[in-house]
Amino acid sequence: MSKTKILLPVIIIALIIVGFFYYFGYRKNQTNTNSTSQLDSNNINESETNPPTGFDKTKYSIDEPGSIWWIVNKNRPLPDGYVPSDLIVPDVKLRLGSNAEQMQFSKTAEPALIEMFKAATTDGITLVFGSGYRSYDLQKQFYDSYVAQDGQEAADRYSARPGTSEHQTGLSFDATSVGENCHLEICWENTPEGQWVKNNSYKYGFVVRYPNGKESITGYQYEPWHLRYVGVELATELQTTGQTMEEFFGIN
Repeated sequence: MSKTKILLPVIIIALIIVGFFYYFGYRKNQTNTNSTSQLDSNNINESETNPPTGFDKTKYSIDEPGSIWWIVNKNRPLPDGYVPSDLIVPDVKLRLGSNAEQMQFSKTAEPALIEMFKAATTDGITLVFGSGYRSYDLQKQFYDSYVAQDGQEAADRYSARPGTSEHQTGLSFDATSVGENCHLEICWENTPEGQWVKNNSYKYGFVVRYPNGKESITGYQYEPWHLRYVGVELATELQTTGQTMEEFFGIN
């Protein structure tokens, strides 16, 4: 048998084998390409139908008494006769005796308060719980005395009229220092305690409720000592944006 007759079947078989592998290799690549394209398409569609969500401003109510986001100001008074249902004497350093009305605070916010005071101590700072909950009657005593002392127009800049004070919510308190250095004065901002609060309170869910330069919005002059519990999530957001609660939620 000639060499040509022997080689011809071998060549044919080789071509068949090469064609077989080429065909099925091509189909496999096409399948993978189509699968990847479909996956990318699904991801795009999912991204379009489920866009990233921002801050959820509806997580807590700004209108419901007791809510940690409840906004109380000159235009949003408390309900008549409101008394928080969860008042306790917090386990922190107090300015007055534990039987004083002002030495009460919301039980909901107490764990965060304790954590903040401990963190300050770790950093060599001693915070003092200066004044927490105030009833309508106690706030009236304070406000009336300020009006008698400075006149109503001046008093309205630094003291809430009874029935409109955040202190009555039980979620606010005035921080102070041992020895009451610059107690309830703007100079408290420059004390070690004031500086620590300014830079760290948001980490524990507290905000300086009446910031510097925001009097036209909050209705009150700068009070670096007046802290309000809103939770870490909102406190961080307000710290980052530099907004008041009124600005952030778009209300008066």
